[in-house]
Amino acid sequence: MNICVFLSAADLSETYTRPAREFAELIGKGGHTLVWGGSDVGLMKVVADGVHAAGGRLMGVSVDFLVHKARRGVDDMVVAADLAERKRLLLEKADAVVIMVGGTGTLDEATEILELKKHGRTDKPVVLLNTAGFYDGLKEQFRRMEDEGFLPRPLTDLVFFAEEPVGAMAYLEESLGMR
Repeated sequence: MNICVFLSAADLSETYTRPAREFAELIGKGGHTLVWGGSDVGLMKVVADGVHAAGGRLMGVSVDFLVHKARRGVDDMVVAADLAERKRLLLEKADAVVIMVGGTGTLDEATEILELKKHGRTDKPVVLLNTAGFYDGLKEQFRRMEDEGFLPRPLTDLVFFAEEPVGAMAYLEESLGMR
């Protein structure tokens, strides 16, 4: 399975790196491929290191203005011209999407895949890994959108909220008939 992970390139505390390493190990040990932004910094590096160490493959999609931060020695690396092309390529290469903690870039990527799902443009499973309650506010906002009629599909059709990495992987495997 090619698992696209949207996440931060920031250096973060153990609160966020521990679950990221755990999910990375599940990707690698499962024989899956990490599809990610290609950076070799911050949480992106933590996940890539973990997947590689556990035997998984690395497929990066960097962007021209960040290529100097791209990880070397990966199984596959593509350099996109801009962020819009990067998102398109990440989603094209993925069988499933996991959204980890991140800033505005991660939020942009998350809302794009959810918008595509909302309109039936993709049926890829999407998991929001709610590490340490990071996305509690967003989850509440999504529920309000659903309750007040802003979503034409049930929220559960768009995204699965997982509190721990093992739950995220179980959902992906079940969704793609791997269990």
